[in-house]
Amino acid sequence: MRQRRFINFSSVGVKLFVILFCTIVLLSSVLGLTSYYAAKGIITDEVAAASSQSIVQAADKLDFLFAEYEALSRQFAVDPALKADMETVNLPTAGTVARAAAEDRIRRKLDSVRGSDERLLGVRLVARSMVDAESYKSTGISGVRSDEGILARMKEIDNAKGNPVWFPVRAKGFFDAYSQSAMTMGRLLRNIQNPAAEYYMLIEVKGQALTDVLSNLHIGLGGEIRILDSSGRVTYSADDALLGQASYIHTGELKAGAQTGVQKKEGQKLPAAGKSEEPDLTGKRESEGQEPAGARQGEDGKRSFTAGDEQGSPQLVVYQPLSTADWTLMGYAPVSDFTRSADRLLYITLLVVLAAALIGLVIGYVLVRLIGRPLGKLARLMEEGERGNLQVRTSFKGQDEIGRLGYSFNRMMEQISRLAGQSSSSAAEVLATSEQLVAASGAISGQASEVATATGEIAGGAASLAAEAESSNAKVELMGGKTSEVAENNAVMAASAGKVMEVSGQGAERMKKLVAQSEGVLKLMDLIQENSAMLRDSTVLIRSILSPMIAMNKQTNILALNASIEAVRAGAAGRGFIVIANEIRGLAKQSSESIASVSRITGEISGHIENTVKVVNEAAPMFDSQLALVRESSLIFGSVRAEMEVFSGVLNQSSAAVSELAEYQQQLGQSMASVISVVQQTSASTEEVASMSSQQFTVSRELVALSHRLEELAEQLKQSMISFQG
Repeated sequence: MRQRRFINFSSVGVKLFVILFCTIVLLSSVLGLTSYYAAKGIITDEVAAASSQSIVQAADKLDFLFAEYEALSRQFAVDPALKADMETVNLPTAGTVARAAAEDRIRRKLDSVRGSDERLLGVRLVARSMVDAESYKSTGISGVRSDEGILARMKEIDNAKGNPVWFPVRAKGFFDAYSQSAMTMGRLLRNIQNPAAEYYMLIEVKGQALTDVLSNLHIGLGGEIRILDSSGRVTYSADDALLGQASYIHTGELKAGAQTGVQKKEGQKLPAAGKSEEPDLTGKRESEGQEPAGARQGEDGKRSFTAGDEQGSPQLVVYQPLSTADWTLMGYAPVSDFTRSADRLLYITLLVVLAAALIGLVIGYVLVRLIGRPLGKLARLMEEGERGNLQVRTSFKGQDEIGRLGYSFNRMMEQISRLAGQSSSSAAEVLATSEQLVAASGAISGQASEVATATGEIAGGAASLAAEAESSNAKVELMGGKTSEVAENNAVMAASAGKVMEVSGQGAERMKKLVAQSEGVLKLMDLIQENSAMLRDSTVLIRSILSPMIAMNKQTNILALNASIEAVRAGAAGRGFIVIANEIRGLAKQSSESIASVSRITGEISGHIENTVKVVNEAAPMFDSQLALVRESSLIFGSVRAEMEVFSGVLNQSSAAVSELAEYQQQLGQSMASVISVVQQTSASTEEVASMSSQQFTVSRELVALSHRLEELAEQLKQSMISFQG
């Protein structure tokens, strides 16, 4: 009785109790916590949506305010009267009266702009030289200063090249000379024709003006409103001590290459909502391309996310980039300000879990009573049956599954009792049959061993025959390869013989042409000899003709000399004859020189003709011997062609014999392939028979072993049936 008081954790009833209890408590807890966090998320989303609308409206107001001052600066930039006055005050030749009138008009224009807008702290036109005396300002503001920080900000205006530049709110204004905070818009008033008349226009807006614009914007109970620049620094805050400092909570929309406080060019817009980086949940800046968890963006462009502040408290953050400046309006408040009403769901969840635990205890106890106890009793009865007591029965009266289980248990025990009796008689029969099976299996095993041995010997002989057939086939294939090589060599030799015959024919034709040409050259040599003899006779004739002309020339020269002597004697009357005699003498001299030249040339021609005749006489025997050699070569080419024709016929007969040998080899190879195929099939069949015989022998051995095992099992079955009480 004492053992029943201990809890048995392996019991089905205890397991059902634990499962049901844990399921009820877990479902209740999950449902309550899910409802709590779902309500918290819905409240946060709704507040974020409402706050995003408010932040968008406030950003539109700021854009409108900034656009108003940008339009004012554009009016100054295109005002022709103001441009003329600025050129006048910078014109060295301008009179004192004209310059004073221009300066007065400039100051009155600045004062009128300052007086028409209470949000303005002042309006300035600062000279490029940064000299206060050359600059103009509205009444009541400090003069121009030029420290390093101010010069850096002026350089940003220069780099904008006439576009407006917005500078963050500073605690003491642009020149750090005021007692209140101010935000500044700078613009370079350019003058292409007169660069000396260019001025920096500075519109200084009170920090309180931004506070007034954002006064109706509230995020939660203790939320804050800030304006951040592209680097995450505070451009505007209700607390002036935070101006210029890096904001711990910031948006991730930092543009590559952006500069602090530099306004984008007119006409440029910030990236569309949804295309910029989202902020970091912890408030720390993320690397580009990372999107923090919890960040969400609606289809209408509203942006919100949750992030931790310096103390790690979760904050709901909403933000909206400005379209006129490279700034972002951001507001945030503790998430707990919006989710306090949802905390009551935690207390309700706790009460529901406690009630579910009590219900689970009651239901578990009922399950243990209805299921655990009957199953335990049935387990004990089955343990009795395991020990050999087949007379145990249950007493379950119910109509449920437990009652049906007890009824089935009773019938099962009755069936087991009858089966035990039948098994005892069957065991004796199995024992007798197994003895006969052992004897038959031994005989089969002996026969299978003999068959396997004979089949192995047949398989060895078939393998040897296959090896011999393979060797013969390899030799036939080798012979076929050699025959193919001989046929190929014959074909190559036949082709070479044909080419030699063709070349011999061509050589014979060429030699015939060479014989004909040599005979023609020999005839030309004979003609050259005849012509040389005729030229030699002509030169002799020319010399004989020149001899009288030389004698006549000498006589003419003597007559001209005598005529000159007679003319000298005649005096003045003979001067004409002196001229004629001189001319005749000059002509005679020229004739002598020409005849001498012809004689010399004729001698040279005669020498050349003699040399030509000598060379031709020497070459004529050589041409005769060359002609004889050419005729002998022509006869040799003819005999070579005849021999090659005989050789080609022999090659053709050899090729035909090799072709017949190749056909016989192919037929022999086919026969050997058929023999190999038959041998391989025989070997495969023999190996298959040997394998089957081996398997049969193995099966017979296993059959003997199984027979012995069956005999042992029959004996064991007979002994086990004795332990049951039927």
